[in-house]
Amino acid sequence: MNNDASERRFSVQVHPAGWRYPASASQSLLSAALQAAIRLPSSCRNGTCRACMCRLVSGNVAYRIEWPGLSAEEKAEGFILPCVAQPLSDLVLQLPVSES
Repeated sequence: MNNDASERRFSVQVHPAGWRYPASASQSLLSAALQAAIRLPSSCRNGTCRACMCRLVSGNVAYRIEWPGLSAEEKAEGFILPCVAQPLSDLVLQLPVSES
């Protein structure tokens, strides 16, 4: 296996916050965000609690686990779990808008 592929770096944009951070192909989107001092919603960090669920507006991801905690319908609608998703390209994510 070629280790160079895992070292590829991609840009992740987070809307509506306007954040941007780098992520390597070998790390989860959540861990890359934390490394860049960006706090995305999270709890379990293993794909089961769904606290980090957001919509993938553009780009492609791969999962570290066989079936993350998303229904087929949610996947079809573009939802991902950043705690177990790794970038395959530059990405644009849409966080749910919460009322404070």
